[in-house]
Amino acid sequence: MNLLRAHFARVNTNPMLGIGVAGYYVPRYASSILDDLEAGALALSLGSETVLLVSVDISGIERALSERFRREMALAAGIPEDHIFLTATHTHTGPMLRVTGSFPVDERLIGEYVTFLGRRLRDLAVLAVQDMKPARMGFACAEAPDRVAYIRRYKMKDGSTWTCPPVNDPNIDHPIGTPDQRVNILRFDIEGEDPVVILNYGLHADTTNHDRISADWPGWTRRTVAKALDGVRCMCLVGAEGDVGSTHVFPSGGDMNDTEISFDNEMKSPGMARFVGRALAGSILQVYDKVEYVDVRRLGIRKKTLSVPANVPDPKDLPRAHLYKELHEAGRDEEIPYTAMELTTVIAEASRMVRLENGPDHFDLELTGLRLGPVAFVGIPGEPFTDIGRQIKDTEGWSLILPCCLTNGAQGYFPMKSAFDEGGYEARSSKYKKGVAEEIIRAGKELLEELKALE
Repeated sequence: MNLLRAHFARVNTNPMLGIGVAGYYVPRYASSILDDLEAGALALSLGSETVLLVSVDISGIERALSERFRREMALAAGIPEDHIFLTATHTHTGPMLRVTGSFPVDERLIGEYVTFLGRRLRDLAVLAVQDMKPARMGFACAEAPDRVAYIRRYKMKDGSTWTCPPVNDPNIDHPIGTPDQRVNILRFDIEGEDPVVILNYGLHADTTNHDRISADWPGWTRRTVAKALDGVRCMCLVGAEGDVGSTHVFPSGGDMNDTEISFDNEMKSPGMARFVGRALAGSILQVYDKVEYVDVRRLGIRKKTLSVPANVPDPKDLPRAHLYKELHEAGRDEEIPYTAMELTTVIAEASRMVRLENGPDHFDLELTGLRLGPVAFVGIPGEPFTDIGRQIKDTEGWSLILPCCLTNGAQGYFPMKSAFDEGGYEARSSKYKKGVAEEIIRAGKELLEELKALE
């Protein structure tokens, strides 16, 4: 017998104009609203257990702020703090939540927005839990269409490794890996309400560019689904996207329609966000009417904390790191002998070295597991590489596993061991030593075993 109850709520989270825009190492300040930022929440209960799945259009929410938001949401909604699964869509055209030092910002605006977002999330939690009704859940796995996602790390013919090399660069040899094209879909039919669909797919929400506030492709996916399916609500819980972008480095046919090459060598524009969002909405349409409905007889959340070594710098590299960081923060990037994504890489690497000059030696990472009957979510507090998601998904004993990035924290990139040897932006900027990805996979699988044992 199915005893699941559910309710969905959504709030607008647009910031004030002039706030710093997060996502790059170049100055950007919100000049207008291209499309609305939102936060959505699906409350689910079974017996005495209630959990809250939350998706926010933001680049990421740092661990301490995530804990504060969840504590306040829990108090407002009357549910345990540990039962909130708070994720970010990782849009690169959303407001900053903290001062990073990358470029001058109005700290007052950031503080005001953090306060506003906290209030919005408290309201969202209350709205989601206050009117839960009988519901049933179905699941399916679709395939993403061509031209949506590409591994963005490449081995070059000269033996080097580049993240986002220039389009049509003759030195490109081959991508390092393949994207996971599986699109996880959950459908919730709620008594007396429009259905809710969750999409889980590993891809950077970095297709819009410039300084206009936008939810990027997750916003387009939500809007397209609502139009195509008569008001169906959609949430995007982004998967393992750390090494996945939307740029085809050798474009052909209509690849460049309504897009441009950005400062960091990637294909970006509002038209690109529209294409990706519509294409992924199409993945939902592939399976929406043919989901497999299941009884949800187990519901619960478990957490697992692991300690991983920090990627502390070699002292001999620190003078140059300090120089690059100082030049960048002074707005003198032209004095650093790199351009485009190479420049971003050395600035990010320098920032990591300076930040870890005096430690710490280790970092704690908290994974969050959620069980909904035969379906499991594994929340990872940062940006995992594709193969982390792929190996977690392939754990036996589950009908569907949804790895989710930037869940209950935003603690940076988690590259595979091989990436640290190869180089590239993600590994050189990561604050963890190699082995972090493999530890996350191990802990994720252990967490899934613990969730199986829930009674």
